[in-house]
Amino acid sequence: MDWNVPKFPLDTLSDEGLDWLTDHGAWLTRAVSRSVSDWIDLLTTALIAVPPWIFIGLAAFATYRIGGRRIGLLTLFGLLFLWNLRLWQATVETLVLVSLSTLTALVIGIPVGIWFALSRRAWRIFSPLLDMMQTLPSFVYLIPALPFFGLGAVSACFATIVFSVPPVIRLTALGIRNVPAELVEASDAFGGSTTQKLFKVQLPLALPTIMAGVNQTMMLALSMVVIAAMIGAGGLGRAVWQSIQRLEAGAGFEAGLGIVILAVILDRSTQALAARARPHGSA
Repeated sequence: MDWNVPKFPLDTLSDEGLDWLTDHGAWLTRAVSRSVSDWIDLLTTALIAVPPWIFIGLAAFATYRIGGRRIGLLTLFGLLFLWNLRLWQATVETLVLVSLSTLTALVIGIPVGIWFALSRRAWRIFSPLLDMMQTLPSFVYLIPALPFFGLGAVSACFATIVFSVPPVIRLTALGIRNVPAELVEASDAFGGSTTQKLFKVQLPLALPTIMAGVNQTMMLALSMVVIAAMIGAGGLGRAVWQSIQRLEAGAGFEAGLGIVILAVILDRSTQALAARARPHGSA
């Protein structure tokens, strides 16, 4: 049986909406693109200028202080191995993209999560949007980035921020909402203002949950930066993408292993920070 109901023109409406936003917001996107591109170039150039053995030593010491000997040694030998594989520049490029994207996602996500925790109406309205953002395929986020910012690292950052921000919003709101009601009531009983209650009671107790959101955001940012190599992002993702195009299995395995090493280092480090943020005596 033929389907005679007219098709809803979602594709046409989407194209027209993107065209309108591109035409009327080009001045803003160009300014943002230049600024972000300058920051990416500056940070990448600065980090690559540092001798790798110094960078690796500092990173190993920092992770040792954060999470102990095991994480410090993992960082030391993992980064030394990436240097030995001649993947150091790609590793630095990936770290810059992940760091900038994660930091921006946290700057956006934590205040929004606090708002959602304090406003039930806002949570009810926007919670379905977060659900949709977390269920959309990651490739979809590359589509709107291209008309606004074109090919390159800026589009990769934009797509990565949008893709990775939902976990920190959700877990920030969840952490604040799960603060025991008795402690909130005690704060009210002692005359604490809303701001004092938030910064002295709710946020400190919610910090382990927020740190779990930071961990998830960073891992999603790393995965998206790799996928964004298809639109011109650099780093280890580009090495993987080039190896697929050239059917170079060995080079692709090396770059993929580099991503795994980097992911494990970042994951263990943020988990250690979350454990340190957990109140003493909690499970």
